[in-house]
Amino acid sequence: MTDQAWPWPAGAATGIGSLPGTDIGEAQRVVLGELPELPHLPELPARGPGADMIGRSAGLLVELPVEVYAGRWRVAPRPGRDLRRARDLMERDLDQLAEQAEGYAGPIKVQAAGPLTLAASLELPIGGRLLRDPGAVRDLTGSLAEGLRAHVAAVARRLPQASVLVQLDEPSLPTVLAGRVPTESGLGAYRAVESVDAAALLRTIVEAVGVPTLVHCCAPDVPLDLIRSTGAVAVALDLDLVTKLDPLGEAIDAGLGLLAGAAPTRAPSAGAAPTSAQIAERVRQVWDRLGFPRRQLAEQVVITPACGLAGATPEYARTVLAACRDAGRRLAED
Repeated sequence: MTDQAWPWPAGAATGIGSLPGTDIGEAQRVVLGELPELPHLPELPARGPGADMIGRSAGLLVELPVEVYAGRWRVAPRPGRDLRRARDLMERDLDQLAEQAEGYAGPIKVQAAGPLTLAASLELPIGGRLLRDPGAVRDLTGSLAEGLRAHVAAVARRLPQASVLVQLDEPSLPTVLAGRVPTESGLGAYRAVESVDAAALLRTIVEAVGVPTLVHCCAPDVPLDLIRSTGAVAVALDLDLVTKLDPLGEAIDAGLGLLAGAAPTRAPSAGAAPTSAQIAERVRQVWDRLGFPRRQLAEQVVITPACGLAGATPEYARTVLAACRDAGRRLAED
């Protein structure tokens, strides 16, 4: 593998996105305090519609308004209260970020649902998921690309010395590729999206945002070859769900960075939260099995929890983020 510059410092750790609670000020203090090398803009889905992953991401769409109907987000004929709420929450979060991270000069990560997961979650006005209409999926992707570009610019204005990274959350990607997204009746499933088409949609976003972009998928069977082909700088995944190491090794050898989900998202039913030593050793074991030199590990890998922490207690969330931070520092000292 050739040497390359990574958009994060060696030994970095970060969060995947969500945290428990409803106080954005406190959440950002936790992130900035526990993850100083690579903080992220926290998401607090407990605040309700518009703070959830789909509503928050749909609020970024340009000229494609959405609303909540029967507990689901769907395309709307015109902007309304639900969309205003989602955008107001995001604006409030960015203002709070500007206040608390004033003068910050390192990398910072923001997250949004990717086009395939959005298409599998948003409903059309006439019923059915947007995924059923390839033309609508292309329109959604263009709208998301434009909205994310504006979102990155908004973060950069507030933190002019920082460098922004974008994380595309694609938990539904393997299901979409396999044709396993169920229809509303539950009796069928939407057609599978071809890998080449899915890659093109993701590439549209990666090329549009203009900053380093990674793809997060906390589901089994992460399509690593597809993600490599999009121009993404890294993939984020749950190490416990990796059943075949060869594809991961090939992706890393080809220059893909790894956000390694190495800590459980909730406290074990028995015992304490994992220590930084245990998290670091978990990552070392995988890396050694892949056969790469240890000196490369701290540069190419970022330590994270396995997925979002919205379901954790505030105490556990803070503890596990601190443990990930210290695990990254341990790896940097190897």
